[in-house]
Amino acid sequence: MTNTIIIGAGPAGLACAGALSQKGQTPLLLEKSPRIANSWFNHYDRLHLHTIKELSDLPHFPFPAAYPTYVSKKDLLNYYEEYKNHFKLNIAFNTEVSSIAKDNNEWNIKTTEDKTYRCQQLIICTGFNRIPNIPNFEGMDRYAGHLIHSSLYKNIHDLRSGNSLIIGMGNSGAEIALDLAEAGLETDISVRGKVNIVPRDFLGNPTQKTAKKLALLPTFIGDRIGRMVQLISMGNLKKYGLQPSPLFPAQQLREYGKTPVIDLGTIDQIKAGNIAVQTGIDTFTERGVRFKDGTEKEYRNIIMATGYDSKVHQFAPFAKPLYNKFGHPGQMAIPEQNLYFVGFDAYASGLLESIHQQALELAQVMEL
Repeated sequence: MTNTIIIGAGPAGLACAGALSQKGQTPLLLEKSPRIANSWFNHYDRLHLHTIKELSDLPHFPFPAAYPTYVSKKDLLNYYEEYKNHFKLNIAFNTEVSSIAKDNNEWNIKTTEDKTYRCQQLIICTGFNRIPNIPNFEGMDRYAGHLIHSSLYKNIHDLRSGNSLIIGMGNSGAEIALDLAEAGLETDISVRGKVNIVPRDFLGNPTQKTAKKLALLPTFIGDRIGRMVQLISMGNLKKYGLQPSPLFPAQQLREYGKTPVIDLGTIDQIKAGNIAVQTGIDTFTERGVRFKDGTEKEYRNIIMATGYDSKVHQFAPFAKPLYNKFGHPGQMAIPEQNLYFVGFDAYASGLLESIHQQALELAQVMEL
């Protein structure tokens, strides 16, 4: 039996293992894929962190000084590999958990290969964005073009020649649309509702730093300053087909757990006419879609940037009562059960910053 098991070797799992290693503990990580940080490995190639490096590293191991303010996917994966090696983490790869159950004072963890692990303390770090969310649009089965979820998009070479539609304007959808537009490809983006968009940088300063300063003010002041920054940097987006959210950006995160779109240049491409904004999807057709406004258009490629879900209850049904209103485990620790959840809180700060803080807190709690 192992004293402590961590499920998931993404950033949260690595952070917890590193923080515990610093305290002299040796947890075992169970990872279903053949590599660490597999979700990050599978992200699109142009990805850079939207959060600044000093608020995105893992405990006790800062990013190299030579790394840029916004770390690239390649550098991030190298950093995670160095983190694993630095702390000599013990990871069982290709080990997918199928069920978890409590037996007296022990956790029994079964894998898809019918192997059982036992431990006293269990940390679940399976990821805020574990499972792609794929809506079931009417007529999807008859569409004859190239249809993928954004989780399968790496670069423009994954697409068929011709035009493309991105469904959804979250951060992935906006950046993939930007990737296509910058390559000179005909690109549309379907936006079904109102959107909150903020610049990644404002007047040469990272917006994340500005947001943290505004969070120290009373919300009615900080929110309104944030709105001013938004209006000055974005301008009036209604004439481009985008309906601004009535919620302040920070309010949207606090009350609905939804991160505003961090703009890297997508808005400029929309204003330049290189990305056309369409309404929500009514139904798919054989060659494209019909939009909510009644117009139809053919597309060679459709990329569904429709988000993700943690879905911890799939292998840990006992966690479902712990879900918060956003659909994720709402408690970091249930100490009396020796059960912990890390990496599911992105509501007060960036997800990686939250992971860093939670891992340090976990190490303190488990030290007692």
